[in-house]
Parts: sequence; structure tokens; C-alpha cells
Amino acid sequence: MKHDNNSSTTLKIDGMHCASCQRPIEKALRETAGVKEVSVNLANREVSIESSVGSDVLVAAVAGAGFEAVVDTIQSLEESDRVSQQKFNGLIRKTILALGFGALLMAYGMYAPVTGSDWNPAHFAWLLIALITAAIMYYTGRHYFSGAFQSLKTRTATMDTLIALGTGMAWLYSTIIVLFPALVPEVARHVYFEAAVIIIGMVNLGQALEQRARGRTSQAIRRLLDLQQKTACVVRDGEELDIPIGAVVKGDMVRVKPGEQIAVDGIVMQGQTNIDESMLTGEPLPVTKGPGDEVSAGTLNKAGSVVFRATRVGADTALARIIKLVRQAQNSKPPIGRLADNIAAVFVPVVMLIALFAGLVWFNVGPEPSAVYAVVTAVTVLIIACPCALGLATPMSVMVGIGKAAEAGVLIRNGEALQTASQLSTMVLDKTGTITSGRPEVVEIDALGDQTLNSLLQLAASLEAVSEHPLAQAFMDAAALKELELSAVDSFEAIAGRGISGRIGNAQLLLGNKKLMQENDIPLESGPLQASDRMAGKARTPVFLASDGQLLAVFAIADPIKPESAAAIRRLHADGLKVVMLTGDNRHTAEAVARQVGIDEVRAEVLPEDKKNQVAELQHKGERVGMVGDGINDAPALAMANVGFAIGTGTDVAIESADITLMRGSLHGVADAIDISRATMRNIRQNLLGAFIYNSAGIPIAAGALYPLTGMLLNPIIAGTAMAFSSVTVVSNANRLRFFRFADKP
Repeated sequence: MKHDNNSSTTLKIDGMHCASCQRPIEKALRETAGVKEVSVNLANREVSIESSVGSDVLVAAVAGAGFEAVVDTIQSLEESDRVSQQKFNGLIRKTILALGFGALLMAYGMYAPVTGSDWNPAHFAWLLIALITAAIMYYTGRHYFSGAFQSLKTRTATMDTLIALGTGMAWLYSTIIVLFPALVPEVARHVYFEAAVIIIGMVNLGQALEQRARGRTSQAIRRLLDLQQKTACVVRDGEELDIPIGAVVKGDMVRVKPGEQIAVDGIVMQGQTNIDESMLTGEPLPVTKGPGDEVSAGTLNKAGSVVFRATRVGADTALARIIKLVRQAQNSKPPIGRLADNIAAVFVPVVMLIALFAGLVWFNVGPEPSAVYAVVTAVTVLIIACPCALGLATPMSVMVGIGKAAEAGVLIRNGEALQTASQLSTMVLDKTGTITSGRPEVVEIDALGDQTLNSLLQLAASLEAVSEHPLAQAFMDAAALKELELSAVDSFEAIAGRGISGRIGNAQLLLGNKKLMQENDIPLESGPLQASDRMAGKARTPVFLASDGQLLAVFAIADPIKPESAAAIRRLHADGLKVVMLTGDNRHTAEAVARQVGIDEVRAEVLPEDKKNQVAELQHKGERVGMVGDGINDAPALAMANVGFAIGTGTDVAIESADITLMRGSLHGVADAIDISRATMRNIRQNLLGAFIYNSAGIPIAAGALYPLTGMLLNPIIAGTAMAFSSVTVVSNANRLRFFRFADKP
């Protein structure tokens, strides 16, 4: 559990391009006093910090690592979008300039190559070109050079280091050829000014396309933000006022008209309407709301005008908490992502050594012009090896996968839960409120005399009106539905473990189980007993009503199975999971429910404090266990499970009580979570495999491994293009998850 003084801060990082950039940022923050937890998201260019220090201290720590940081908030996302668009436009302009100038240099180089060992007018032209090239490199790629310089100051190496070294070497070698042509044989007098600017241009183009694609990965957050109203209509002193949403305070009376979105969380005081809650819960059907019902910010009022009292405003609304949870989850890393981080920690320094070694080999034992070959191979290795794709492989997929889950009302708390959910072998389900609705109902009345069903129900409900038994509400709800008027009860008595008794008018009534009837010598004939057994066989609780020594009726009370439970459990079976029901109910009732929904194993009559031990027992048998419960009563078992699923509805759900929270009360949400987690992990593996293949194959080719077979070396420009588009490929593959389709719900 986090310390009360800790708070969560999200920083936007400028200049973080690759996995190697993460290391100095993480190191600087972790070494800051008061920082408890750090999670860097390369895809979002963000870092989430749990700490007890102010944001100014955190910003200063990031600055000390050579990067600029600003505090990010939900309200700043619109500004972030604007800045992102400006960066995209700027990168495109720089790309056009660099590629255009590079193309002109290629044409000019073919028309007027550097020749002769003495200075001539052509050399002056090339000297001018060298200066112009340096200026264009500075304008279009200074962020790479400044990033490399900052890395040097902190004794680290990043993607910027590789690009700056590669293009800088190409420019420096070419300038030496122009200034001192006599130093090298004429056959080696090749200049690579065009390669330097074209490489920067291609890397800029790749980053621009990557930035555009990255914007699509956070569409789920954008859609959630679009649900936030800018104004609200409040009723104060009998007058309706449209005020900014930030001015609404707890206790305000808020009116919402047809077609408007709910501005804040609240409880309906007047009116009735249907509300579309699909963007929060994933539930497609509108929900009827009336006095006493809760409404949530961001949901859509379909029809009817209601007035509700604001109960949660600002950052306390369910919508705001969901947005915060999703953003934090998108910034987290699954364990598989740490593999890429560990590789990136040593990748860039190793690449620099490989480039140096390759250059020396070509210079010493390569064919003439050996100096040219040495420069080309060293530059090409540096350029092609930038670990951008490797660093983006995991966070891009996590962002899209968690966002896609949120659209279906499945809130995945962190990357570790996302990965573990894909590996579960057993799903443990609580019965009440998970498989069943959790709200008992009177589903059958077997009358034995001449009295009408309504009169029997009226007697039972009148008795239960003063009872505190959990089943009492079932009788009360049934009577209210029939609009029955309840009678006064005298001499009421609750008989523990049996039922209740009381007098209505001149009649002495008993309402309870079979033991209560037997202890009061109420004759139970074969018909009522058969009805009782039949009810119990259907997972219904029989309740007997007697008056003045005679049995009047047998009521069947049931906690109805949710209509979708059986279909959702079939989906879990199709995913290869064993399904276990864990309940405190008696075995007879539990097994009846299990038969109806297709449960594999029943563990009944389990005390709440023992549920945790039952989960642990399954884990000891080698099972990876998911536990589904209400997030409160089942908290110990949820915590013990490999992945805990808190199931609930709307704002009543305990959003932060489990690894995965299901915003609607359907078990389909569990199957949805399993499906999206597996799809996301497949996507991550594809990205990592592609990035590993690219780097492991690209570096040897760049170093000249194919030269003995083909007589050709990889052109640095082609290497720059491949490097840039490897990142675009990873981002595009991650974006395929946006089109993931959840199974149709029957």
C-alpha cells in the first residue's frame, strides 16, 4: 500500500527518442530522495512518478539527465495535441529541406566530383557546399546533436549519439577531402555531404510519421476526454445558470436535458430518463434512471429531463478516475518490456564499438580505397543500429491494448496485469453478484389454499418489512412491484436460523424454513415438500408461510443467474481456461447454479476468510489463477490471485481494488480482458521479433558481411531510410490493435 504522502506525477519529456534515452531519466529520478516508483513510457514520451516530493524537484532531476520536462495533466492534453501538431509540421518542413538539398547535391556530385590534388575553383564550390551542408544539418537535425552533447555530459549514449556520430563523421570526412585533397589518393576522394543531410531527412520523416501514428494510439483517451462537459446547468435559488464545469461544487443541483452529457457524478432527485452509459461501461443498452439512482459524468442523457444532486466533481468523478487509471496503465511496462530495456542499456555503446571495429578492419585489410570503405561501414553501422524500434515495440502495443480494453469497459491497471492475464489457466468466480445478480427475487409462489397470490405476498411482505434478514428485500421489492399496501405487524419476533413470526390482525403468522414449520407443528404434506425440493433443485430457496397452524404457501426466492453468465463461461472455456466457482452458499444450491452455467468445479460453503486459501491451493498445484469478485468482500482472494478482477457496475465499482476492473456487471468483461491481453501480447512479440531481426541482421550487413559475396556495401542513405521506417513499422503494427473486435455477446 502506498504511503499517504505519496502522490502521482506525470511529466512530458522532450528529446526522448529511444530506449537508451530512458536509462538516464530513470536513473536520475530513482536517485532523487522521496521518489518511490518510476515508469517511463517511450511511446507517450512520458514518465509517471510516485513520490513525496514536488514536481519542481522531479523536473530538475530530469533536467540534470539532459532532458527537458513539463508537468502533464489531463487538462494539458489539448495543448499537448497542439504542440504535437506543431512538431509534426516542423519535422515535415525539415524533411523536405534536407531531402531536397540532398538530391541537388547528388546531382551536382555526378556533374562536378572532387578531383585533383591541388586547389581549383571546383574546390571552392565544394567548400561552400560544405558550409551550406553544415548549416542545413544544424537547422534540420540540431536536436540530434544537442541530444548527443547532453548524453556526453551525463556519460551515456543514445539514439542521438549514433545519428550525430554517423552524420558528423560523413560531413567531417567529406570536408577533409575538400580542404586537404592531397592526403588521400584520388580514387578515395568521395564526399558524402548528400548522405549526411539525406540521412537526417529520412530520420526526420520517420519521426514525423511515427508521431502521426502515435497520435492514433491514444484515441481511447481522446474519446474519454471528449465526454467531459465544458459547462453545466445548475439550479441555484430557483434560477438555472450555465456555469463552467470547474465551478460546479458538491451538493449543487444540476439539470440535464435530452441529448446532453452528464457533467458530474450525482444522484437523481427529480424526473426520469434513459441514459447511455456505453462509453464508460461498454454496455450498449440505455439504462433507466429515476429518483435515487446514480448518474455518472460523461454518460449521455437520451430522453427526459432530470435534476440531480452533484456528489462527485472534478478529479473525483468516475470518468476522471478512469482517465487517470488508463493513462497510468498505459505508462506502465509488462515484464516482457524489461527485456528490451535491458538490451537497450548496453546496445548503443556496443554498436559504437562495432562501428569502430568495422572501420578499423576495412581501413587495415580492406581493398582500396580502404579509407572510403572504412568511413562508409562505420557510418552505416551507426545509422542502421538506432534502437528506436526496439524501444517502441512494447509501449506502443500496451498503449493501444489498454485503450481498446477501456472502450469495452475493462480497466487494466498496469502492464504486468495485462501480460499475466494472457497466461491464466484457471478462472475462479464468486457466485453472488458475479454469476448471479446479487439481488434475491421472489420468483415463484405455490399457494395451498383459496387466498390469491397477491394476498399471500402482502402477508409475507408485511412481516418482512420489520425484518433485517437478507431475503426480506426480495419480498419488499415484489410487493412494491405489485403496488401492495402493507399491514401493521404486532408481536414481531426474529427466530435465528429459522425465520420470523408476528401477528397481523387476528392471525398469527410464521414465515421461514422447513425447520420453523416442524418446530411449530405445522403439517407439511407431500405436495408442499415436493414443491420445496423442486425449488431447491433449481437453486431456489423455499420459504414457508403459515397462519394459525395451517400452511398457506411456499415461496421460491432466487438470486437470478445473469442472462449472459453461461455464454461468458463458454467463452472462457474456448480460451482454454478451467472455471471454478467459489461460494459460501450450501453445496446443493451452488451445484444447481454450476449445472446451469457450465462450471467445471464447485467449492461451496467456503467462509470469506478461507477464499484466499482456496486460491493459494490452486496456485500450489501449478495453476495461474484469475479471481473474479466484487472487489470488496473478496479482497484477500483478489490480492492472492495472479490477476484479480473486480466486477461491478458504473460508479459503484471499486475502480482501484483489483488488477483489472470491469465497469459493468457482466462476465463477458472477463473474457474480453483475456482476449485483448492475448492479442496485445501477440502484438508485442511481433514487434520485438521484428526489431530484433532488424538489428541483428542489419548490423552485420552494414558492417560489410555480404561484401565477399556481392561486392557491394550498404549505402548509408539506405541504412538511414531502413532505420527510420523500422520505427514506423512497429507503430503501425501496434495500431492494428485498434481494429481488434471483441466476440459478439449473445
